[in-house]
Amino acid sequence: MPKQCHPRRLISLTFLFIIPLAIAALCLGRYPLSLATVLTTLTEPTRTSLASNIILALRLPRIIGALLIGAALATAGSAYQRCFANPLVSPDLLGVANGAAVGAASAILLGQSSWLIQLGAFLGGIIAVTIAVLIPRLIGHSANRLILVLSGVIVTGFMQAVLGLLKYLADPDSQLPSIVYWQLGSIAKVDFASLLTTLPSFLIGFIILIAERWHLTIMATGMGNSRTSGVNAKVEQPLIIAGATLLTAGAVSLSGTIGWVGLVIPHIARLMVGDDARYNLPLSISLGALFMLVIDTLARTLSSGEIPLSILTGFIGTPLFILVLARNLGGGSRND
Repeated sequence: MPKQCHPRRLISLTFLFIIPLAIAALCLGRYPLSLATVLTTLTEPTRTSLASNIILALRLPRIIGALLIGAALATAGSAYQRCFANPLVSPDLLGVANGAAVGAASAILLGQSSWLIQLGAFLGGIIAVTIAVLIPRLIGHSANRLILVLSGVIVTGFMQAVLGLLKYLADPDSQLPSIVYWQLGSIAKVDFASLLTTLPSFLIGFIILIAERWHLTIMATGMGNSRTSGVNAKVEQPLIIAGATLLTAGAVSLSGTIGWVGLVIPHIARLMVGDDARYNLPLSISLGALFMLVIDTLARTLSSGEIPLSILTGFIGTPLFILVLARNLGGGSRND
């Protein structure tokens, strides 16, 4: 394997790179703005009213939302992959995405406002994960990772059935398109009010997982090694699941379902700085934020209409994952 960059230096560089990329995103759009206009508007917003409306009311909250959503999904995916010792799991492992879709669809059918749709999605995701965690406890296998994963499969399948029923009952002219569009993912309706609403779940989730990153490396090696290393998996695992669920539910409630971010970005982070979660978890945060910012900027600039985020993450995430897989397999074959 090629020599890796110093982890702390690489993490710092990726976080610093967010600033110029965010400024570039403020300039880009259907109504392009010059760098001077953007900087003037940010420092003296009353001088150019049109630019102020575009930047402060539309683009800035959307960019902040993209950064938070990407960071949250990548962090949750990295934590889940470590917690379950499985590199193929993603943030919706325990049904949070489908539960959120059920909550959002229910609110859409009831004709609720966008704020209540967001709240319904958040609560739906939390409820789905809670059910998935309770099933192993009810059957007496709470410490078994496989049973917990299977519980997630059960909850996901049930939520998909409920969502199918809600879509069947939805008005095909108004409600059904809204549900389908929400499932495809978009940050177009994100504003500062919705960001403030979900900010507590993001903060709590990030704090939990960053505090637990020392234990995630040990948990990835298996329950047996966790016990011998002094890590109480029965306590740590529910805490990690809670943190990852708060991040995922908050992200999905803001943007709808977005695939690939929580699966691909943790692999790229591990490829860049190694398997130590003390480094690849913070790198997942910065890379996830950068990735989602690029995806959302492309979504609103590539065409005259808004491209759903899941379409772009699928087209870009698939070849990225193939490259990461090829790189890992190539490294493994050279070491054998």
